[in-house]
Amino acid sequence: MESSLSRRPTPRQAENVGLLPVARPWLAPLRRGSLYSMLKRYGPTGFGYGSSAEEVTAGLDLSGKTILVTGVTSGLGQETARVLSLRGARIIGLARTAAKAREAMSAMPNAVAVACDLSDLATVRAAVATVRAQGLKLDAMICNAGVMAMPTLEQRHGYELQFFTNHVGHFALVTGLIDTLADDGRVVMLSSSAHSDVAPDGIEFDNLSGELRYDRRNYGQSKLANLLFAKELARRFAGTKRTANAVHPGVIPTNLGRYMAGWLQVVVGIGFQIMGPLFLKTVPQGAATQCYVAVHPDAAGQNGAYFADSNLAVPSAHAQDAQLAAKLWEETERIVASLTPAVPVA
Repeated sequence: MESSLSRRPTPRQAENVGLLPVARPWLAPLRRGSLYSMLKRYGPTGFGYGSSAEEVTAGLDLSGKTILVTGVTSGLGQETARVLSLRGARIIGLARTAAKAREAMSAMPNAVAVACDLSDLATVRAAVATVRAQGLKLDAMICNAGVMAMPTLEQRHGYELQFFTNHVGHFALVTGLIDTLADDGRVVMLSSSAHSDVAPDGIEFDNLSGELRYDRRNYGQSKLANLLFAKELARRFAGTKRTANAVHPGVIPTNLGRYMAGWLQVVVGIGFQIMGPLFLKTVPQGAATQCYVAVHPDAAGQNGAYFADSNLAVPSAHAQDAQLAAKLWEETERIVASLTPAVPVA
């Protein structure tokens, strides 16, 4: 008898497009995978562009493992949590509200729902405290949540919103929980091929507010920051069995673009309609790489690497700059410290 965990998600959950209405006949090919995903060969790992999260975790028993996933309410985060729970892992799912996380994980046994708005360090600190209170060792942290394509400049605490949410919020979360990571624990940062679409200096330390310039490259900067964070964290993990890596999930029609201007959503929607059946990944395919890096035995020895299509990939020159990674770490520590209330001296 098929269990509730082994059933496929509903069509609405599986499509999870966000930018477009769900009930469209042209979305049927996207549920099966694009033509490109069917034709492209698999890489050295035995997986590739067309592999799904279920396929890269097939045969794995994650019983007794605890995995934290941010952004579990939809898209890649929800599929990642579903599949890892299907394999036996206990999921600690983070979302803007605990109620939304709880609803998204209603079919996952022993899942823990935690409120965490990554753009608000007060809620990040509260989430750290909540996770710590569980008394569990984390076998993996998958930093999946993010925002993109804000039509106009938005800020949090004086910093550009995408940089703050995608990078600073995750930095505060991971560093706050680092001593709860298992001795062989893994940190997986969801980056993007967009990390190469940045200003000439890579990270604009003189424009983290976004006030000097704001365009599409601000999203790329936040994704480069995710990669550089993983690189510096990996350096700090050297000599241990812990690992930190970054991944590019591919281009997937999810609700990540929900903040786009209305006209841009229409344009992107038309583009997805035309290109989807040819090139785009499905949500299960998009979740594959972060699942592979987080739990597959063959990925255990990789530290400070960048993955795409569940295989090693080569990031931009900026992403390989150790000095830039160290500088970003120091600046992010300063930002977090400046926004952390001082502890009163008794």
